[in-house]
Formats: sequence, structure tokens, C-alpha cells
Amino acid sequence: MHTVILNYRFIFLLTMVGLMISCGGKSRQSNPPVNPTAVSYGGNYQTTQNLAEDFEQGHKTAYTAGNVAFKTGNWYLADALVASSSADYKTGKQAIRIKNNGKIKMLFAVQGAATVTVKHAAYGNDGASSWALFVAENGTETFKQAGATVISSSHTLKTVTFNLNKTGKIQFEIRKLTGGKNRINLDDFTITGTQDIKNQAGTSVSTGNTINNKTILKDSAAANDNDNLLCGNPSNATTSSTNYNNYLINQKYYTESYSRDRCGPNWVCWHLGTTDIGSTDRLNDFRADTKLPAGWYEAQNYSYKNTGFDKGHNCPSGDRTNSQDANSATFLMDNIVPQAPYNNQRTWEHLESFCRDQLKKGSEVYVMMGSYGTGGTGSKGYAKSIDEGRINVPARIWKVVVVIPNGNQDLKRINSKATLIAIDTPNENSIDPNWMKYVCTVRDIEKSTGYNLLSNLPKAVQDSIEVTRYTGTPKLKRTISY
Repeated sequence: MHTVILNYRFIFLLTMVGLMISCGGKSRQSNPPVNPTAVSYGGNYQTTQNLAEDFEQGHKTAYTAGNVAFKTGNWYLADALVASSSADYKTGKQAIRIKNNGKIKMLFAVQGAATVTVKHAAYGNDGASSWALFVAENGTETFKQAGATVISSSHTLKTVTFNLNKTGKIQFEIRKLTGGKNRINLDDFTITGTQDIKNQAGTSVSTGNTINNKTILKDSAAANDNDNLLCGNPSNATTSSTNYNNYLINQKYYTESYSRDRCGPNWVCWHLGTTDIGSTDRLNDFRADTKLPAGWYEAQNYSYKNTGFDKGHNCPSGDRTNSQDANSATFLMDNIVPQAPYNNQRTWEHLESFCRDQLKKGSEVYVMMGSYGTGGTGSKGYAKSIDEGRINVPARIWKVVVVIPNGNQDLKRINSKATLIAIDTPNENSIDPNWMKYVCTVRDIEKSTGYNLLSNLPKAVQDSIEVTRYTGTPKLKRTISY
């Protein structure tokens, strides 16, 4: 890759070209995002561009140190939080608030930077504080101050620009230097003249709209082992936006059929193996999936506020803890349905934990989950919809689980010797916490939904296993040694 030397005329020219291009059309799908990635458009852009972080996505309400998934990638915040009060100065709904000697740090790198601009103010009625921008170059963790120290004393947002003209792999950090308990707000962190965005593992960073490829340990690539749709595409969903109530979305960490009119998933499929489990904390970064076709309503985190229903995962957060990108993917709102709290927190959680426990016994798991019907009973009573009628409240929530010993040629090994669990539960807060009370057959769910759930299996196998009912005894007779 040739090094791009930037100057101010070049930056101005790029800006004008970008403005002319953006004025040429309003389609979200035809124009690259502000910071396109290899995932979203099939290759890293070699032309310079801007990276803009507005801190509108992400959630952190305490000053304790921790990581936050924003739209540009993951950031580390210490003595800092994501703030949204009336005393915080911000351009949107959220900004960063820092106290003491706190800091925020990018946990990914960018390729080169011409300038960095940041908006800042003294929080509320607090007094003045100083802070500075620091940069680490060439993949090191050695941060050096870039530019002059900044004083935040105004109670309106001011913009400061750092002229850098740096090439190579770089990361940024902002540190509060003085002011003690006085707090500052930071917003709209923008890098101009950057190129491809990389995280510390060297793969493209999720923008919040795009999810990275799942690192799949393929036992047999030719057999599609570990593929989310190994067992089949239950409703023959397609990627055509004209098929708006059976729209296929590959979220990398899971695959789903989405319904525009119900504003939620029809079903979600995923593989669960030991490589999917790690030490990543639950991110709780519920957010809209802005990759949906233009004109489709996008459910928001606040769509569920005061509804009496939980934001119920289909592919659970606990099944994707091997990386922050994987966990963050489960918080896209098109992986969520309005679920009665006791259904979500007790019955469903118990089954999810049961599935993860099978990994400790030397097994891998294929899961299908979905919902159907209209009308459920949450903590505030019965409802057919939420968010002013935009989001359907399902009447029933179901799951099919296939458990097999770890091995190769998975599809061929799903037969009468495999453990198959099917449950169909009412979306009601009076539900029993014991999921075994809702065991049914796969055929029962197929009759209720019209789906062909295990369509990739030979018909003879389907006819055999889809009419069996789980009795509580996994069909695994394998000795595991550690």
C-alpha cells in the first residue's frame, strides 16, 4: 500500500468531492458509510475518508473503568461514562463525561490521520479543566501527547482541531489532566484523512451497522460444519427486499428471517460451540440495525420503554462471549422480540443455560428460535403491540435445539441418535419456570408456523426425529477426558 501524503488542499478537495457525491442520492445502500469497512462493502477503501464518532450508540452509566461498543468500534473509558442528562453538553442525545484524571481510548487503530476534531465543554456549572489528545503509532501502546493542552471552561460546546498529518497505524486517547472533580463533556470525535479501520486483531471493526465475520472453527468446510443454517432455511427466506416479511439477514454470528411488518425476527438460527464462549462481559448495547432496507422502520432501544415487556434475545448474549463484536451483534434490535419478563428471565434463561452446559459435556449445539401469533401478557398486562403499534408482541415463543457430540460431518450425524429438544411457550408472565413443561415435537411447531425446520436433513430422518418428544435424557454416551 502506498503511503498517502495529505495536505490541506487535498483534504479540502476530498471534502468537496464527498459533498458532491452525498448530494447525488439518498439511498443508504448505494453509498458507502462515513467509515466503510471490509465487511460492509467487500474490501478496505484505499481512498482517504473521515471517521466520525458521535457516541450516540453505546451504554455506560458508571465511572468505573470498562469497555463500550460505539459505532466506530470498542472504546475504553476510565473515570468516564456515556452521559445524557440535561446538564451534559452534547450535539445529540449522548456525550462523554469525564472526571478526575479519567480518559477514553480507542481499542482499534486507523491507518493515518490528517486532523482530529473534538467538541468539548465544562459539564453543568463545573469549573475549568484541562485535557489533551494522545496518539500511539505503529501498533505500540506508547501514547504521546499530540498538540497543545486544551482548557474546557465554556458551558457551550467548542470545537478544537488537532493538525497531525500522520501515516501508519495509529490509536488515539484523550486524558483529563487537571481540574480535579470538575467534569468535562466530549462529543463528536472526528478523524479526517484516515483509511481502513482495524481492530487489535487486525480485522475490520464493526461500525455498529455492520458485524464482523464470525471466526468459525470448521470441522469440515466442505460439509458446512458449524454453519448457522446447517439444518436448513426454515421459511426459504431470501435477501430480496421485496420479500419484506421473510427477509434473510446474515448477521455473521447468527442468521435470521426478518419481518418488516412485525418489526422483528420470524426465526433466528445459530451454531453454539466451545469457541463461541469466552470472557467478554455482556455489553447491553441495544441499538437499531441501520442496514435494513431504506424506508423500513428500525426498532430502537427506547421502543420497549415502559411497555412491561423485556427486550428478549433470540440468539442470546451468553452464547456469544468470545469477543466484543460477537456479543455486540446479539444486541441488534432485529434479534429482539417483546418477551414477558418471567418468560425471558426464568424459563428461557434456564433453557439457554442448559444448552451452554452441553458444551462442557463434549457436545456442540444447533439452535433455531422464533415466535408467532399476536398478543402477549407482560408485567403491565396484555398487549398486541408496542411502540405505537409498530412492533408486534408475539403470542408464542419456540425453540428447537439439536445436540450432538463434537465431531466432523455434522449434518450426517444428526439422526435418531442425536438429542432433539423442541419447546413452544406462551408469551405470558404467568409462565412456569420449568421449560420441560413446554416440550413438544418439531412437527408441532411446524404445524403452527408453516415452517420446514430441518429441511436439510434427509426426509427419512425428518420423519423419524421430528415426531419424537424430549424426555429429559440427552442421548450422549461419550466419555470426556481433560
